[in-house]
Amino acid sequence: MARRRSSLAPVLWVPASLALGLLLLPLVALIVRAPWATLPSLLAQPAVAQALGLSLATAAAATSVCLLLGIPLALVLARSAAWPAVPRRLLRSLISVPLVLPPVVGGVALLLLLGRRGLIGEWLPFSIPFTPLAVVIAQVFVSMPFLVIAVEGALRASDRRIEVAAATLGATRLTVLRRITLPLVAPGIASGALLCFTRSLGEFGATITFAGSFPGTTQTLPISTYLLLQTDPDAAIALSLVLMVVSVAVLLGLRDRWVPGVLS
Repeated sequence: MARRRSSLAPVLWVPASLALGLLLLPLVALIVRAPWATLPSLLAQPAVAQALGLSLATAAAATSVCLLLGIPLALVLARSAAWPAVPRRLLRSLISVPLVLPPVVGGVALLLLLGRRGLIGEWLPFSIPFTPLAVVIAQVFVSMPFLVIAVEGALRASDRRIEVAAATLGATRLTVLRRITLPLVAPGIASGALLCFTRSLGEFGATITFAGSFPGTTQTLPISTYLLLQTDPDAAIALSLVLMVVSVAVLLGLRDRWVPGVLS
């Protein structure tokens, strides 16, 4: 049998190789230049451990909030097929805005909404900016679209006939949601939660704008990495390695669970 000839023109391999190198070589450099011998001691430094603990706690809290609020929003979006096209597309576009919005702009918007003189903040009996709560809110703002898109895509791909059959047999809407709909889209929920956690863990721009950088209070892992790069490059490399390992682990865990084309 004759060997099948590639349909790609040879000239495409040069820019494709350059693109692959541009994406991978920085990560290779990080791995090669990582201070492996002193890595445990660097990660055990009080400032580093403090930033790592704060990031893990706030990312977990942000993911919980995204699950609590994002799943209902995904259900509304997935069941909006009967809506007019314009409102449905507008809603999907608005949900996707944080994905393309510069994070610093998101932080400024949060300040204008929840700051001491913000649209809502001036009426609150307590201050939100520059607190751990501000860190969580910033992380929720930038990461919730990942959950909504993942769950909405899973809902659109699920077989609604099972839900209809359960309703026909007398199951209430809440029972159908709890015992049929959510179990059906559990892989999408898990994928969205993992993406939320990773995005929250790596959030920088909105956090430093809205929550600041106070050690032990709002100085998360990415912010600490940026600041350590100026004073202790080895510690900054160690933290960068931690963030990269977490991101790669999440991608390996997701594998084919991320539903493509859900933005269309």
